[in-house]
Amino acid sequence: MSEMHCCFLETPAGCLRIQADETAVHEVSFQEKPGVSDPVLTPLLKQARRELTEYFAGTRQSFDLPLCPSGTAFQLRIWQVLQTIPYGTTISYQQEAEAAGSPHAWRAVGGANGANPIVILIPCHRVIRADGSLGGYSAGLQRKAFLLHLEKSGR
Repeated sequence: MSEMHCCFLETPAGCLRIQADETAVHEVSFQEKPGVSDPVLTPLLKQARRELTEYFAGTRQSFDLPLCPSGTAFQLRIWQVLQTIPYGTTISYQQEAEAAGSPHAWRAVGGANGANPIVILIPCHRVIRADGSLGGYSAGLQRKAFLLHLEKSGR
């Protein structure tokens, strides 16, 4: 495995920690406060910061970053489904389970979403309950509501 590098990005939704090696992004997570970034940003970290800044500015609706999340085979399958949800739209946990070929596993789908190590880029915030309520979000419901509002108003 290549050496991991890390940087932080202040966003309107809070501080993001971005971790990547030379070939892919491995983690994007919300942090309560910024830590210490690597002294030299790699080209991939610079690209991630730029694309996320554009997303929060409302000028980017999709990402061109190579991703490499770590998870179980089930989690990876669920995270692939998440990446097919278009910007500004939502689906239910049930719809996500069906799209993943596991129509009765909507609770497990919620668990996989909660374990997503690459928030925003793998858009688990776009999954809501069938009744239209937000459901859960590992980074907090206020952030989920903020991201959904950002995408709906940025369309």
